Amino acid sequence: MKIMPNRLDRGFEVYKEEFEQKVLEVLRSGWYVLGNEVKKFEEEFAKYAGVKHCVGLANGLDALWIAFRILGIGVGDEVIVQGNTYIASVMGITINGATPIFVEPDEYNNIDASKIEERITTKTKAILVVHLYGQASNMEPIMRLVKKYDLRLVEDCAQSHGACFDGKMTGTFGDIGCFSFYPSKNLGAFGDAGAIITNDDKLADEFRVFRNYGSEKRYYNKVVGANSRLDEIQAGLLRVRLQHMNELTEERVRLCNTYLTSLCNDNIVLPTIRKGATTVWHQFVIRCRNRQKLIDYLNERGIGTIIHYPIPPHLSEAYSYLGQQKGTLPITEAYAEEVLSIPLYNGMTTEEQEYVIQNINAYGNET
Repeated sequence: MKIMPNRLDRGFEVYKEEFEQKVLEVLRSGWYVLGNEVKKFEEEFAKYAGVKHCVGLANGLDALWIAFRILGIGVGDEVIVQGNTYIASVMGITINGATPIFVEPDEYNNIDASKIEERITTKTKAILVVHLYGQASNMEPIMRLVKKYDLRLVEDCAQSHGACFDGKMTGTFGDIGCFSFYPSKNLGAFGDAGAIITNDDKLADEFRVFRNYGSEKRYYNKVVGANSRLDEIQAGLLRVRLQHMNELTEERVRLCNTYLTSLCNDNIVLPTIRKGATTVWHQFVIRCRNRQKLIDYLNERGIGTIIHYPIPPHLSEAYSYLGQQKGTLPITEAYAEEVLSIPLYNGMTTEEQEYVIQNINAYGNET
C-alpha cells in the first residue's frame, strides 16, 4: 500500500459535480475579476467567522503584508511572533521593513503567551499570533497584553479555519485576521487565494482600495496599492467548499481522534489540545527524536510524511541579516528537528489510516 501525506484529489471527488458546475457558471457569466462570486464569498465567509467584513485577496502572504502596511507598521517598529512558524508569517512583517521579535512556542506548538511580555519594548507595535497546525492559540493572556500595552493584534489563520478559543473563532480577536486558501488548507481553493476578516469598517475599506491598485474608483488612485484580487473562479469554488466546511472539519476531527486513541509508541510524542481551545487539525504533527530514522522506516512501507518546518525562520538564509545564531531559540530549534506530519486528508479511508497506525506502532520493534 502507498499512502501520500496529503490527497487533494480526494477532496475534489466528493463534491466533483458541484465544483465543475460552479466553474462553468463563472465562465459563462462573462465576469472574471471582482464580480458576484467574490462579493458572495466575502459575505458568506464573514458570516461563517462571525465578523462584519471579509476582503478577498490573491493569497495568504498578501493578507499578512498588506495588513501590516495598512496598520502603518514599518521601519523601526517591532512585531512579536513565534519562532516556529512558516516563514511567510515573518515575511508579512519584514516586507514592510519592520523587525520580527521571536518568542518560543508552548507545548501546543503555538506562541508561549507567558514569554511575550519580557520581549515587549518601546518599539513594539504589534503581536502576530499564528494558530499553527489548526489549533487556536492561548488568546486570553495575549489579549490582556494587547490592552495593557496598546498594541495591534494580527492573527495568522492560514491553518485554523474554524478553530476557536473559548468559543470565539480565530481571526476575530485582533484588528485583522489573515487567511490563506492555498489548496492544501482546510478551506482550500484550487490555486492561490486569501482573505482578511475584520470588524473595523475603516480597515476593511482600506483593504478593498489597496488590493485593487489603490483605486476606489476605476482609474482614480488614492494610494500606491497592489494587485491582490481574489479570482472569481477561486471565489466560486471556495463558496462550494465553505458550504461543506462543518462536515469536512468533523471528518478531520474523527480521523485525528482515531490517531490519538490508537497510536501508542514510546518513540513518538503525540499532539495535545489546550483546555479552552479547539483544533481543526490542519496537520497531525508528532515529534520523534530520531526523526530521519522514522521517515526512512515509513518510506520503506509506502507511507509519506512532511516536515513542518525543517528550518526555523530565524536560522534561514533569508533572515541571516538578523544575526541570530543556532541556540537562540532552543525550543523552536528542537521542534524543527523533531516534528513530523503524518498522513491526514479528507477522504482518507479506514484501511489507509489503520495501515499508518499499525506501522507507526510497530516502529522500533521491527526485526
